[in-house]
Amino acid sequence: FYRIYTGSLQKGDTLYNPRTRKTERISRLIIMKANVREDIESAYSGDICAIIGAKNIVTGDTLCDKDLDIMLEPPTFPEPVISMSVEPKTKADQEKLSLALQRLSEEDPTFHVSTNQETGQTIIAGMGELHLEIIRDRVLREFKVEADAGRPQIAYRETITQPSTAEGKFVRQSGGRGQYGHVVIEMEPAEKGAGHEIINKIVGGAIPKEYIKPTEEGLLEGARNGVVAGYPVIDYKIRIVDGSFHEVDSSEMAFKMAGIFAFKEAMKKAGPILLEPIMKVEVSTPVEYQGDVMGDLNRRRGQIQNVDTKGDLVIILAFVPLVTMFGYATDVRSLSKGRATYTMEPSHFEQVPANLLQSIIEKESRSPARN
Repeated sequence: FYRIYTGSLQKGDTLYNPRTRKTERISRLIIMKANVREDIESAYSGDICAIIGAKNIVTGDTLCDKDLDIMLEPPTFPEPVISMSVEPKTKADQEKLSLALQRLSEEDPTFHVSTNQETGQTIIAGMGELHLEIIRDRVLREFKVEADAGRPQIAYRETITQPSTAEGKFVRQSGGRGQYGHVVIEMEPAEKGAGHEIINKIVGGAIPKEYIKPTEEGLLEGARNGVVAGYPVIDYKIRIVDGSFHEVDSSEMAFKMAGIFAFKEAMKKAGPILLEPIMKVEVSTPVEYQGDVMGDLNRRRGQIQNVDTKGDLVIILAFVPLVTMFGYATDVRSLSKGRATYTMEPSHFEQVPANLLQSIIEKESRSPARN
């Protein structure tokens, strides 16, 4: 689908894609009316239509006249909150499954595909249980590939709660040239949603400039697996403040390893915590089932934010941990005799309660399909 912001588009026109620096020929223009396609000759500013013929474009691309060469800011999409392993039922379908998942991830920016380096499993990640079910259904309908799915995995995150200072040292000596890298860092929590920031505060050449980038790469690699349960670390700030090097033995690899060690050590001292994804859930239910629905949300560790009445319906807004929402579509129908509906979207991350932390760590560490 394509929205025209300015000018007009004719069937057969050639458009320029600033992202790929290539041109795309539009062979057909179509207006979609439900499941009916209607061919048109031209479309104008404000129209939303479907285009056929463009090959190398993805969601968020800007297409324009070559003389204009303008790129509109693409939309931002939330990070996936749930993942599961997937594999074809027959080995012969492995290549077809990979192609299908790649095609679907290109058109849906909230759907991610990756390979677990330890197990070799294909991991799919998305916005919720229903999202991944629809992806599997499309793989079967559109690409004729039957796939088995593993247990859904929650995209937990880790963060820190207090400042810390640590050093990482990587020293290897085994005859001939050795390895030497040494870095000192200061770590502190960043604002919620700020991501990460690494600042080079080295003065006086304690670490040569050519080793700063490998050190930063090591710090980022360390952040991929936190010290609580091995999940990615978010919302932290790091300053590289000191270090040392050896004229002969120092190398980029040694400083990268030193960066990894420094991150792990600093995080252990910084009050690390595990975060779980919280979903914004809105349930519409007839008033006679309000008590049952609210009681069920409370049992799922939900926090009721607002209750509103619209005619005979009650609209309940709540924040609920994603881990408790599996199978909710079936449960809410049972509670309301099929009359309640709900919507769910990712909201934010919150600390996992202390009484649940150990069981989550044990359960997730046993599971091979880690996102």
